[in-house]
Amino acid sequence: MYFVCSHEDVVTVDVHAAKDLLNSAAYTYLDVRSVEEFNKSHVENAHNVPYMFITEAGRVKNPDFVAQVSALCTSEDKLVVACNSGGRSLKASVDLIGSGFKHIVNMGGGYSTWVDAGFAGNKPAEELKTVCKFRP
Repeated sequence: MYFVCSHEDVVTVDVHAAKDLLNSAAYTYLDVRSVEEFNKSHVENAHNVPYMFITEAGRVKNPDFVAQVSALCTSEDKLVVACNSGGRSLKASVDLIGSGFKHIVNMGGGYSTWVDAGFAGNKPAEELKTVCKFRP
């Protein structure tokens, strides 16, 4: 079942609020970056379900995104959704809410901002961050 949903329906929080939600143990981090980006560095205990794939024809939306998230999480689970800079995660959040997920929070600024805030450990940011290939 799908609902009409737009970007205005998505709650977006900054990385500090997202970290607080994750520390509460009530929320799970859903990383929608590519597998390559995720493997470079990610938030501890995060689930990775790519929202887009890079193909020879350019970037393509993962047609199985909602089904893959649904295989990992229920519509009642509380998720902080994030990508590299916030564009893909906002679109992913719209799709999830539209599919009936009830507790979705988009992390504004994405993993790059998480790294810049010092939440990713003590490695240099250049080693952790990925050049943003996607823009909203």
